[in-house]
Amino acid sequence: MTPLRLLSVASEIYPLVKTGGLADVAGALPAAMAREDIAVTTLVPGYPAIMAALTGGDVVLDLPMLMGGPAVVRRGTAAGLDLLVLDAPALFDRPGNPYLGPDGRDWADNAIRFAALARVAADIARGAVADWVPDVVQAHDWQAALVPAYLHYDGEPHPPVVLTIHNLAFQGRFPPYLLGALGFPAEAYALDGLEYYGDIAFLKAGLLFADHITTVSPSYAVEIRTEAGGMGLSGLLSGRAADLTGILNGIDIEEWNPATDNRIAARFDRDSMTARGANKRALQRMFGLAEEEDALLVGVVSRLTGQKGMDLMLAALPDLLAAGGQLALLGSGDAALEDALRALSALHPTQVGCRIGYDEDLAHGIQAGSDALLVPSRFEPCGLTQLCALRYGAVPIVAWVGGLADTVVNANPVALHRGVATGIQFQTDSVDALLAALGQAITLFADKAAWQRIQANAMATDVSWTLPAQQYAELFRALVAGSSI
Repeated sequence: MTPLRLLSVASEIYPLVKTGGLADVAGALPAAMAREDIAVTTLVPGYPAIMAALTGGDVVLDLPMLMGGPAVVRRGTAAGLDLLVLDAPALFDRPGNPYLGPDGRDWADNAIRFAALARVAADIARGAVADWVPDVVQAHDWQAALVPAYLHYDGEPHPPVVLTIHNLAFQGRFPPYLLGALGFPAEAYALDGLEYYGDIAFLKAGLLFADHITTVSPSYAVEIRTEAGGMGLSGLLSGRAADLTGILNGIDIEEWNPATDNRIAARFDRDSMTARGANKRALQRMFGLAEEEDALLVGVVSRLTGQKGMDLMLAALPDLLAAGGQLALLGSGDAALEDALRALSALHPTQVGCRIGYDEDLAHGIQAGSDALLVPSRFEPCGLTQLCALRYGAVPIVAWVGGLADTVVNANPVALHRGVATGIQFQTDSVDALLAALGQAITLFADKAAWQRIQANAMATDVSWTLPAQQYAELFRALVAGSSI
């Protein structure tokens, strides 16, 4: 049987370019879908890192005038991924972050840059690359959300398009005068088009015109249809509820495997948990923390923002430290939160360690060496860090929202009695609830047998792409067949 051809459209892809979980998903899905007989080719921007890694790179589409400048689409491979690369130097040949300039602000032409990506994806969907026409398209987040809009206004036959929402908070809103520059007709600036509270909104357009919408956990699919969680789009999403599916993310369990991980101090698995202690000691040394085996070491790998609940964490930290706990944090984000963490680390150098930035090796080290992994998000579409924590036996302490609620079994009395608990959950947006969860963690950690049972349960959890890939494959095949979902 000929594999189904899927065009994935993403603005970043691990391990080539990464700012967040979108890259991890875009990078892991191709291998997972291949096991479901779906061949994924990913269209990505030609950032310097991608151009440098690309092997092959044959030109398959010449675009002499794309959004004001020349471009080509190259086909090749990199890091084992089949890629179509939009080589448009005027748009993407820039150092550093794919979305932000050196001043930390959005590139002024982001609307043009990612509209170009979507425009080319729509052309490829309609057969612009003669020897490779996709059966179905998956567009990721606002940066690719104009794909179904372009196809709608083209008014010609095209394969079905699935829009996958990784975070509804990022909507791609731009001023309306750009409508013509983006290649849309005047009538597209309307309530049933791209118009959104006086702006153009890429994500809103995608939600309106996609054949199907997915988001990255079942709970988040429910939350975004509420006024509180819908970020202004709850009405549209409620109207499309029949076309909305929540499919949990997975993680690459070969990349994240404590039994084979060469980024950590000591390898271990569920049957050799004693070796995990060497990773805790290594992590304590790395952050300059006191090497105390009985201190609850809490890890955090996160963007430092209000969405991620980092202000709640800061408010709760004094109680954790007073109880003898420790913190090892890796992340970056809001300057005020970064400064507060630096100050706290200077005040408590043997209990608080923070690294501002991102380091993939250190992220693995924190998962392997922390006793617990804290994720106090106010909302969380899926979350990947708690999946890694489960895999590595770092007991997740998470807010009861989105994918965090879907992936962690709370250590309440019933779950503890039945031996199924994998972590600790608390009500979101409450310092008191977070304090109670940390207090529960400290109490459970003191009972080594109970803590080890939770760790073992966590490590037995299936966090792979196996089930999500099956669900995606079922969805894609149903859309291609034209049957109801």
